[in-house]
Amino acid sequence: MNWSNMRPRFYSWIYYIAILLLTACSVSYKFNGASINYDEIKTIQFSDFPIRSSYVWMPMHAMFNNELQDVYMRQTKLRQVKRGGDLQLSGEIVEYSQINKAVSASGFASQTQLKISVNVRFVNNKKHTEDFEQRFSATADYDSSQQLTAVQEDLVNQMIKDIVDQIYNATVANW
Repeated sequence: MNWSNMRPRFYSWIYYIAILLLTACSVSYKFNGASINYDEIKTIQFSDFPIRSSYVWMPMHAMFNNELQDVYMRQTKLRQVKRGGDLQLSGEIVEYSQINKAVSASGFASQTQLKISVNVRFVNNKKHTEDFEQRFSATADYDSSQQLTAVQEDLVNQMIKDIVDQIYNATVANW
């Protein structure tokens, strides 16, 4: 076998593979899920989402309102306005509850479920066929041997992120 004849073929294969890899790696996609026509829709208006549930944990109010606004500001090019937004979001936190989910052999609760539900009114002033009022919910489980105060902030943050993702997908992702 003559290795000197194989060298040009070997180097050409290396060349083609390098070009293929460089071309493949230079393509990048940014996907945030939004399907907004920015020629028509430029602004968004958020109303405060007050807590209307019978059980209340006050930090949840600010946590929810801040996360909702932050997601839209991070993932869209919409400008936030106080009045007359092309898109308008309003509603209220209607449920914050905990229920015993599982019972141990001793007859006591072994697992507890925390639940948040938010009622949302969405208005698209450019296309009213997309308007809706809908309830979004999320749950999180924790071991009943733990105090709610010890796990509450983390669980509420997790549920708020889930609900905000649901709202975002229903309003501007059109999935």
